[in-house]
Amino acid sequence: VLTGVARRTAAAPAARGRRPRSLLPRARRNGAAWGFLIGAVLCFSFFSWYPIVREVIMSFQKPVYGGGYAFAGWSNYLRIFRDPTFWQAWRNTLEFTLLALVLGYAVPFVVAIVLNELRHARGYLRALVYLPVMLTPAAALLLFAYFYNPQYGLFDDILHFLHLPTSQWVFQPGNGFISTAMVSVVIASTWMNMGSATLIYLAALQNIPGELYEAAELEGAGIFRRIRHVTIPQTRLILTLLLMLQVVATMQMFIESFVLTNGGGGVGDNTQSVVMLIYQYAFALSGASNYNSASALGVVLMLVLAVFSGGFLWATRERG
Repeated sequence: VLTGVARRTAAAPAARGRRPRSLLPRARRNGAAWGFLIGAVLCFSFFSWYPIVREVIMSFQKPVYGGGYAFAGWSNYLRIFRDPTFWQAWRNTLEFTLLALVLGYAVPFVVAIVLNELRHARGYLRALVYLPVMLTPAAALLLFAYFYNPQYGLFDDILHFLHLPTSQWVFQPGNGFISTAMVSVVIASTWMNMGSATLIYLAALQNIPGELYEAAELEGAGIFRRIRHVTIPQTRLILTLLLMLQVVATMQMFIESFVLTNGGGGVGDNTQSVVMLIYQYAFALSGASNYNSASALGVVLMLVLAVFSGGFLWATRERG
């Protein structure tokens, strides 16, 4: 026993002496990982976190004569809340979000179910569904702007060929809670963005065990009962995640309305969103303080989306 203790005691200094030499290989092994991590943190800090902090600071400032900024308190927030266009923009944004949930959220799931049931030309149809995503948003929306043109557009030509009344589409003035212009914008946005969601749904559907469908068929369940009792429960996590992402993305709608309606021209405020109002405050309206009002509106939008995301995650969390 004494001999073993003596050996371990004698070996301890040697082990302690060798330990610093092992730091160099560990540093070489983990150096690349630390480099990528530091680079990612710096990118997020410069392109994401710094603009957010700067926006919050600017929302409480006002320009002063001679250059520079001074503290303005809540004046920028009071200004945007007193603007009637503010409430109209929020109404249009919520209207677009609700319509996008009906079309842009449900249609990709239905298309994914149809593609999952097919046995032939599945790969070709996947590429066909995903094709609009590979187009730039401006190009896809300009294509729909051509289709919606009331003089030579494809959609009115089809309606005229079928002896149906034509429409002004995105240039149709609002005549109720849901305007034709907003529906037209939602249709274009759904066609442009549905490819990615469809492929995500399709991947989730292919991970469902086939034994569940076989058991449902043996119980006499039809296709709708299989979707209700097998497909939807098995894809609940993906459905919940994409629902939150869909709402967050549609609440920031800008390019769809901007391109299709030429910046809102022709339809008044029927398609003006909150993000478009931010753009107009910052660049389209006169007055040096509009940058600060745009920052205040951006902070309000950020807080609304943060509260929604936090509440949605809390409401849909797994309860053990």
